[in-house]
Amino acid sequence: MSHPPEGTPSPRRERRLRGPLTMILILGFGAILLFAFGNYPKGSKELTWAEFRTLLAQGPGTIERLELLRQEWVLVGTLTNEAKYGKSFRVRIPNHETYITPEFEEKEIAPNVGTYIARDPSRFVEIMVSLLPWAVMIALFYFFFIRQMRSPSGPSGVLSFGKSRARMQTKEHVNITFDDVAGIDEAKEEVQEIVEFLKNPLRFQRLGGRVPKGVLLVGAPGTGKTLLAKAIAGEADVPFFSISGSDFVEMFVGVGASRVRDLFKQARENSPCIIFLDEIDAVGRKRGAGVGGGHDEREQTLNAILVEMDGFDTDAGIIIIAATNRPDILDPALLRPGRFDRQIVVDMPDLKGREGILRIHARNVKLAPDIDLKILARGTSSCSGADLEAVINEAALIATMKDREFVEMEDLEEARDKVKWGRQKKSRVLELEDRRITSFHESGHALVAHYLSDAEPLHKVTIIPRGMSLGATMQLPDRDRYHMSRRRLLAIVQVLFAGRVAEEMFCDDITSGAQNDIKRATEIVRRMVTEWGMSEKIGPVNYREGQEHLFLGAEITRTRNHSEQIGLEIDLEVRRILDESYNLAKIVIEDHRAEIEALAAQLLKYEVLSGREVAAIFEGDSVEAVRAAAKRRTERARNGTATEEPAEQSESDADEENHGEGDLGAKGKFAY
Repeated sequence: MSHPPEGTPSPRRERRLRGPLTMILILGFGAILLFAFGNYPKGSKELTWAEFRTLLAQGPGTIERLELLRQEWVLVGTLTNEAKYGKSFRVRIPNHETYITPEFEEKEIAPNVGTYIARDPSRFVEIMVSLLPWAVMIALFYFFFIRQMRSPSGPSGVLSFGKSRARMQTKEHVNITFDDVAGIDEAKEEVQEIVEFLKNPLRFQRLGGRVPKGVLLVGAPGTGKTLLAKAIAGEADVPFFSISGSDFVEMFVGVGASRVRDLFKQARENSPCIIFLDEIDAVGRKRGAGVGGGHDEREQTLNAILVEMDGFDTDAGIIIIAATNRPDILDPALLRPGRFDRQIVVDMPDLKGREGILRIHARNVKLAPDIDLKILARGTSSCSGADLEAVINEAALIATMKDREFVEMEDLEEARDKVKWGRQKKSRVLELEDRRITSFHESGHALVAHYLSDAEPLHKVTIIPRGMSLGATMQLPDRDRYHMSRRRLLAIVQVLFAGRVAEEMFCDDITSGAQNDIKRATEIVRRMVTEWGMSEKIGPVNYREGQEHLFLGAEITRTRNHSEQIGLEIDLEVRRILDESYNLAKIVIEDHRAEIEALAAQLLKYEVLSGREVAAIFEGDSVEAVRAAAKRRTERARNGTATEEPAEQSESDADEENHGEGDLGAKGKFAY
């Protein structure tokens, strides 16, 4: 949004003037109508010409006052009494040239009426009344057509197709700063350099440096790219233009390019400034590929962006910041130096970053005094900043529905599980046989996850339907992992197969409940063989099949870059690894039949068990003892005191503390 030229009224002032002007016109038309047609007394009775002649024949004293309105040819009168017709009446003259003659007025009306007035029509009123229908039609045409065509936000917007839809913001209008951004410290430092350059350019130009012309923010959805741009707008002392890539694309070729030129024109008028292009992949995809030729609207728009960023007529005071989660599909000309000189990767937050994000979003939430957000941060690995914001908000909603004064740790954990795995469906009633099958299925997952050394720590097991599943076995890593080893991937596959193995061994049948487990296991093993080179037989060769389409985002046809013989060897190798993982999971369950039966029985009783409680069942302890110890530990944390307890209870608590916080620990693991 550029500043209007000097002497041109601003849109806000036009809106302020338009309201009173419209009101004056409406009041003026109303006054004309009232003056022209509003001279009848209220409650006057409509009489026929014959009834009026009857009143005149009654002689003087019947009609007190009579008025002739020549512009309408209507007689309006007032009676002396209200015997029959009321106090006032009106008579519409059917043919004034025949009935209202000078002779009739002199001989019939004047002797029998107390006061008689003949009012001639006003020439001004006649003109206004005749022009009134045309004025109404013109006003309606203006309001419904001309204004909509001139308005950029109107349904048609014919006259504003080529205008940019960017919104200009300043730091006074944005309440987000760098203090509201956490978990992406390196990215924040890089954009801080840009803000500092705009505030003090001489500091950088002293040694001959120049600020990057374009900065591309790259990261997964929800990692904070748009939030970082909002923080730049809140910190910078220069105008900040914000627009989405989809705002350039229209069905008419050339409109997007026109909007790009208009955007940079506004930016040059407000230089130095920042332009933020959100989701730039909507217009920045590779040219000459997919559907459409060189005259495609998207390619025309991209060409205009390339020219404006590094063409002959460019401005060094314009910095362009773009965000995308698909840098692989962007046009190479867009990523070369001179356009987007710097690419900033906005990663998923680590443990420290997640804790900082949680603290930012928990500023306006009333948390219980004993809550440690570091525990929640450990249990939310692989969560983005948007996920963490949703966790805090869901926890506040859950605590509100329970009429609590503060948000408890229980609410935070339930919110985390709801965001990651879906909402519990306690209203779904399952038959006893379905609950029994589900309990053995989830017990198989939990037991193998507990005893495999390379599996992620067990967090919770439930047979309450959650999301799309009838039960769930939840694992949460105890630390951030940046590499996935072959042994850890195989452990994941074995845990996935454990549910089907438990059904086969304890239910004397198999069900369709393992559909998603089998699908995920097959996908992992196939990627191990064809992409990650984790098969000794196939070797470190990439045999990935199919590529995503540049415009449609999905495969149109299945393509192969290897022979049929290699494809057969890949299928055999995938089947071999899957069979080995299935058999290893079967061995683990056969070695611990008693534990899985005990766990299934406790699941039928309690429906939800934590990782500590599962470990206690495998060791022969009771679930009640674990829950009582956890309750005492919570009370001590709230009171801030450590009371002395019997030796066996203290030892139990010590064992639980060694597991780590947040039900993330698991002991008794060994390699199979």
